[in-house]
Amino acid sequence: MHLLSFALAALVAGAASAQQFSSLEERMTEEQFKAAGLDKLSPEELARLNAFIARETEQVASSLPAATPAEVDNRGFSGRSGPQGEIISSISGQFSGWKGAGDRFTLDNGQVWQVTDSATRLSVNLVNPEVVIEPGAFNSWSLRVVGYNTRAKVKRIK
Repeated sequence: MHLLSFALAALVAGAASAQQFSSLEERMTEEQFKAAGLDKLSPEELARLNAFIARETEQVASSLPAATPAEVDNRGFSGRSGPQGEIISSISGQFSGWKGAGDRFTLDNGQVWQVTDSATRLSVNLVNPEVVIEPGAFNSWSLRVVGYNTRAKVKRIK
C-alpha cells in the first residue's frame, strides 16, 4: 500500500505540470520496476493498475489550482519545440551517457544542461543522439535520450 501511495504521489506531482499520464513502465527505471515487484504482474493487472493511477491522478490534478504564467520562470526558454513545452534537440558527436551529478551536455541549440542527481546512470555509445528535456513539477527538468527510458534530473547552465 505504501508503494502505491508513493507511486500515486509521484504521478500526481508530474501530472500537475505535464497534464498527461505516463504509465509506471515509462516513469520507472527497469531496476525500480523490478524492485517494486511490478514485473510479476500480468499485462492485464499492470494495465488495470495504470488505469487506476491515471483516474486518481486526473481527479487530484483537476482539483489543483491552475498555474499562472507568473508562477513559472520561462526566461531563456523561448526555443521550446515540443507540444508540452519540452525541448527537443541533439547532442553533437560521440555520446556515452551520464554517470551522475555534474555531467554536462551541450545541445545543438546552444543550451548547456547539467545532471543534478546521482541516482540515475546511462551507459551508451551513440553518435549525435536526439534528446528531449521535459518540464516536471516545481520547475524541475529531466533529460532523456530518444529510444531510452532512463531519465536524469537536470538544470540549465547556459
